[in-house]
Amino acid sequence: MKIGNVEVKVSIVAIAVFVIFTIFLIVASLSSPEVRSQLIWLVPALFMLLVIPTALNYMSRSQYANIAPVYEAEAKTVRIKLINESMIGKPVRIEGVVERVYYQWMNRPQYLIADRSGSISVKMFTSPDEDVKVNDIVEVFGQVIHRYMITGDPVINCVLIRKIKKS
Repeated sequence: MKIGNVEVKVSIVAIAVFVIFTIFLIVASLSSPEVRSQLIWLVPALFMLLVIPTALNYMSRSQYANIAPVYEAEAKTVRIKLINESMIGKPVRIEGVVERVYYQWMNRPQYLIADRSGSISVKMFTSPDEDVKVNDIVEVFGQVIHRYMITGDPVINCVLIRKIKKS
């Protein structure tokens, strides 16, 4: 679904929750007349189970779209092996091959990106513009962060990931 110039993607989890609660509501309203009198607020509440995740995805994707040009302009191209604790908070650009993809079904994908010097985890807190799969060659713009807020090894908080063609 497209809202303005932002492609909104609702996660499978949000759709599954909506379907499960719709089934519960139908079964409850067929089995109990008391529930039918409550439909005036149950149906809008059910509707909100889709609206809220859609709105959150729209807001995060539009924010990422707004800051992507800033990262493209300021990010320094680095090899994965050179990313360390001293780079925390700095914008970086890496190129590499996608070795693994996690949590794509939640619209919060995490990638394991590798180049010839090493590999690094790349976390994205919204759904990407492109569908990135294993063995794709990608360009990643993001900020170096700690894996667990204030501790852990350096990872990249991805703002923009896109496939590139290399020969």
